[in-house]
Amino acid sequence: GATPKGFDCSGYVNYVFRKAVGAKLPRMSRDLARSGSAVKIADLRPADIVYFKIRNQKSLHVGIYIGGGKFIHAPSSNGRVNIQDLNIDYWSRYYRGARRVL
Repeated sequence: GATPKGFDCSGYVNYVFRKAVGAKLPRMSRDLARSGSAVKIADLRPADIVYFKIRNQKSLHVGIYIGGGKFIHAPSSNGRVNIQDLNIDYWSRYYRGARRVL
């Protein structure tokens, strides 16, 4: 989903960037993970897109870095948008990279 009625991860990222700065980004998470330029985890800035490869899922999971080691994301189309810590075991295990699109 790509509206407040039901976001998936890439739909949420697209919605935020479109509403905040009018940016049109790719809709699919794999394409978001190729957009812009690569960013090392030590160089993350708010608005960078972080992406993860979670277990046996075919697609990547994406979120938006908000600073302080945290990112915001939509866990699924029926989940609630929430803030997570990149440094907890779960997210650090599946972290694959970040992209700067702005």
